[in-house]
Amino acid sequence: MATVNLPSGPLTLAGRRLWENPETPPRTRFAYAAAHVVADPRAENAPGAPAVLDWEATLAFRHHLWSHGLGVAEAMDTAQRGMGLDYAATKELIRRSAAAAGGRIVAGVATDQLAPGPVTLDQVHRAYAEQLADVLTAGAGPVLMCSRHLAATARDADDYLTIYRSLLDTSDKPVILHWLGTAFDPALEGYWGSSDVDKATETVLELITANPAKVDGIKISLLDAGHEIRLRRRLPAGVRLYTGDDFNYPELIRGDEQGHSDALLGIFAAIAPAAAAAFAALDRGDLDEYDRIFAPTVPLSRHIFEKPTFYYKTGIVFLAWLAGHQSHFTMVGGLQSGRSVPHFARLVELADAAGLLPDPDLAAHRANRFFEVVAG
Repeated sequence: MATVNLPSGPLTLAGRRLWENPETPPRTRFAYAAAHVVADPRAENAPGAPAVLDWEATLAFRHHLWSHGLGVAEAMDTAQRGMGLDYAATKELIRRSAAAAGGRIVAGVATDQLAPGPVTLDQVHRAYAEQLADVLTAGAGPVLMCSRHLAATARDADDYLTIYRSLLDTSDKPVILHWLGTAFDPALEGYWGSSDVDKATETVLELITANPAKVDGIKISLLDAGHEIRLRRRLPAGVRLYTGDDFNYPELIRGDEQGHSDALLGIFAAIAPAAAAAFAALDRGDLDEYDRIFAPTVPLSRHIFEKPTFYYKTGIVFLAWLAGHQSHFTMVGGLQSGRSVPHFARLVELADAAGLLPDPDLAAHRANRFFEVVAG
C-alpha cells in the first residue's frame, strides 16, 4: 500500500479497481469523453501566451479513451477552449486527432479565432463557417459550440436562428448542437436569445424541429437534470440528447420508460475505465452493477466541477498526472493554479475511493512531491 501525506493527514491508497474493459463502443448508448490537452512543460504556456502542446502525450491520452470504447470529443471546453488554447493550436489538434482516430471522434466548432471585443454578426458567421470547414476537412463530426462573440452580438433569438440555420445548411454531416451554461462560461448569459431558460429552450426546439435530419443531437450542460429530461422528451425522433451534466450523469444516461440521454462529458476523461465498465453493464441489462460502478465516481465529479465550475479542467489534468497519463502537472495558460491545495487533497481521496488511481505507488509519489512543494 502507498501513503499520501495530505495536508489533513496521511491517506493510504487502495489503488485501481478491476473492471471489465470492453474495448468496444457501448451498444445501447453513444458515449464521448471530452478530452483535455497536455501542455509542453518546457514551453512558455503562460497566461496569454500561444499554447504549445506535447503532441505525443496528448494523442496517447486519446488512444487511452478509444481503448475503452469511448468516443473522443475533441477541442471542447475540457481542452481549454477560451481558457488558454488558441485557435492555431486547436486547428492542429483537431487535424492530428482525426488523423489518428482509433474510434468515434467529434470536434468543437466555435468563433475563438476572432479577437475579443465587438464584432458583427457577419464576422461571427464567417468565423463559425471557417471552423466548420476545418472540422469537416479533418474528418471529424462537428459540434457547434456556443460562441461568446454571438452571445455579445445577437440582438434576439432570430439572430441565433439565422446563424445556426446557415451552418446546418453548410454542413455535409449532421451536427451536434451545444448549450453550455453560465456555470461553465459566464460570458454565455442569455444564449439562444434569452436568460429565461424556458424561452431559450423554445428557440432551440424551433431550430431542431425544422432541421431534424441535420442534427445528430444536442449536448446540454446546464447542470439541471429536470430541464434536460423535459427537453429530451420533446426532441424529434432520431435526435439524441447528449448529457453534459457532470453532476447527474448516471441517472440521465440510465434513463426511464420514456427514454434516456447519451453522453458527451468532461468527467469521462477522468473516469474512462469506470465509465466503460458501467456501459458494459448497461448493455447487459445489469442495472445494479451499472449503479454500483458509477456511484463512487459521482462525489469525485461533483468535487472536480464545484464552483467556480470553469476551473474543472485543472482537476482533470491533476488526476491525469496522478494516474500516469502524463509526466507533469503543467497546463496551457498556467491554469494549474486554478484550484486550491485543499481541493487537490480532497480530489486524491475521492479518486482513490473511486478506484481511479491505477498505480498507487506512482500516484502517492507524485501527490507527496506536490504537497511538499505547495503546502510545506
